[in-house]
Amino acid sequence: MKIAFIGSYPPRQCGIATFTRDLLNSMSSADNKIEPYVVAISNNNEAYTYPDNVKYEIRQNHKKDYFEAADFINYGNTDACLLQHEFGLFGGENGIWVLRFIHQLKVPLYVTFHTILKSPNVNEQKIIQEIGKKARKIIVMSRRAIKYLEKYYGIAPKKIELIEHGAPDLNSSHDNNIKKHLNFGDNRTTLLTFGLLSRNKGIETVLNALPQVIKNHPDLLYIILGKTHPNVIKIDGEKYRNYLKILTEKNKIRNNVLFINRYVSNAELFNFLLTTDIYISPYLNKAQITSGTLSYAMGAGTGIISTPYWHAKELLADGRGRLFDFGDSEALAKILTDLLDNPDELTQLRKNAYNYGRNLIWPKIGSQYVDLIKRTTKSNLRIKFKETIIDPALLPPFCLNHVKRMTDSTGIIQHAKYSAPKFKDGYCLDDNARALLAAAMAFHQIKESEAGELITTYLSYIYYMQNEDGTFRNFLSYKREFLDEIGSEDSFGRAIWALGYTIRISLNEAHFQMAKEMFEKARPHFENLQYLRGMANTITGICHYLKRYPDNNKLKKTLLNLALKILELYEKESDDNWRWFEPQLTYDNGIIPMALFSAYNELHNKKILKVATDSLKFLENITFSNSHIAPIGSLNWYHKGGRRSQFPQQSIDVMAMILMYDQAYLATSDKHYIQKIFTAYKWFLGENDLSMPLYDFETCGCMDGLEEYGVNHNQGAESMLAYLISHLTVLRLHE
Repeated sequence: MKIAFIGSYPPRQCGIATFTRDLLNSMSSADNKIEPYVVAISNNNEAYTYPDNVKYEIRQNHKKDYFEAADFINYGNTDACLLQHEFGLFGGENGIWVLRFIHQLKVPLYVTFHTILKSPNVNEQKIIQEIGKKARKIIVMSRRAIKYLEKYYGIAPKKIELIEHGAPDLNSSHDNNIKKHLNFGDNRTTLLTFGLLSRNKGIETVLNALPQVIKNHPDLLYIILGKTHPNVIKIDGEKYRNYLKILTEKNKIRNNVLFINRYVSNAELFNFLLTTDIYISPYLNKAQITSGTLSYAMGAGTGIISTPYWHAKELLADGRGRLFDFGDSEALAKILTDLLDNPDELTQLRKNAYNYGRNLIWPKIGSQYVDLIKRTTKSNLRIKFKETIIDPALLPPFCLNHVKRMTDSTGIIQHAKYSAPKFKDGYCLDDNARALLAAAMAFHQIKESEAGELITTYLSYIYYMQNEDGTFRNFLSYKREFLDEIGSEDSFGRAIWALGYTIRISLNEAHFQMAKEMFEKARPHFENLQYLRGMANTITGICHYLKRYPDNNKLKKTLLNLALKILELYEKESDDNWRWFEPQLTYDNGIIPMALFSAYNELHNKKILKVATDSLKFLENITFSNSHIAPIGSLNWYHKGGRRSQFPQQSIDVMAMILMYDQAYLATSDKHYIQKIFTAYKWFLGENDLSMPLYDFETCGCMDGLEEYGVNHNQGAESMLAYLISHLTVLRLHE
């Protein structure tokens, strides 16, 4: 059986690297038919000389490495992939790029979680949930982790396997010769804390306890073994270690404390463990759900004293260790004194730890992993998760809370800082037109009463921005000062679209008359439009208007002329490999085929339908991959003959695709388009390149797109309205 091990790996110095190596060795020893190899995660600034079993390297912040590593595994006759997950190990925001890897992976995936957060942020929760969906089995190292995965991440217990952290197979008896070899003195009582040093280790708690203890036990030696964590070095250097040394001097315990500032080999570590009387784990983080150092100490049969973090409470139950509260030096001093004054009690504590630790030795842990993978790959067992099916009952509830938060008596504010409106950025016609469209759709489709008042506000804004000649301004400051004389053709077209829809569906006479007056005032400018999206948006508004006034042949003539203008651009720019209207794909692309499908539904012109269909297929082939939508990234536009950007991805581009497929379905009755609507909509809910949801269930807003590092957490008007219009379009399909 060929198994790929994914994680950091020695000579990289971190706990995951040590764990990955020990697990690989123990599984290989448990079954000599296993062919292991490693895909190592490397941090960016380090070049490692890896051993021969490392066959591929993922550089933490090089996104393409994740795809290429997955393909390396997929095409390498690999039977299973065993991944170590820890926050901070993978690239992207909160390590989001691990999802790129697992979604590209085609072989059975097994994941060991080293951290389970009780209060994750949106990204952290989604990462764990997505891993839970993809993995054949999840391995955790404590019972509490099973409970948390179920409670906070919705992962079924039957998907989870408990296999405890491994420990070395050591003899529990002390070897005073080793003490002599290490120059400790054969009669000195030794205390030990080991691991990479950082502030959350709580070493100062021990140093503040020692003055009380050494009054009766002056021969005591406390060993602090390990380098400072590399991430700490980058930020603070040796500030924490120096603080501990100063504290040692202050407490006058220099002769009782030994700092060993190096990363030791396994053989050296085992020697230290065999000389240890009491291991102290003074960590300050209650939420630590796994501690490899604690498992090692138990496997070695040391007496253990620890703060009550989650893993310690579980591992040290039933007399296998003693607990003291976080930062409580006085309590620690009392426990140490009690154990050193009563050697029989310490001996029993060590015996209890050692007996339980026999269950943790690496040969047994390796066998458990081997048995798990054999059992679940042989039976081809996959834990079934409910597929994401777009059904009205499964959609997020329709909610206008964030719309109302972003709207004042003038209109809707353009931008947000997180979910708070950014007043200093003011208002724009683009967003207030979209807001009118969304509110009118909500009022018409689901009889949302609050939408009625919002329609009045957005109509008022558009009315205020219309010039006497029928054109529109776009931008307005928060002080209600005009910031331009004439807005873009895009914003003009969006206003006509929203006004046309309001005219089509209005049950409110005042709304109807106001929208119609503005629409008619703008009509003389329709055929003067020159820009593609301005024409497309205007066509859409005209088509809505014609639903109420189907006999308006003069407006139908305008509609045809605008559609033919777009077809002329298509004839000019398209060729066999580029079925598009411009020499580049930019933003809001789906609006153009959508407008042509809408025009066809009114005019029944076959040439319009053909261009609409051909351009839709071209756009679909570029923006759909791996069964989800990936709109053109806006970092650099996609020029003919060039390469597209993957990020940032914007909500309006997804909305445009949804509306395009909606009109295509109305024109052709092809159910393929309905499926594409559903697929595109799920982009908002997390079926996208980063497997991250953009809709915020808490605020009812929508994140401002996908960035290379994760989601953009600001929730501006454009993204929120794109989501709501998409949501209402999906709902309408079920009417």
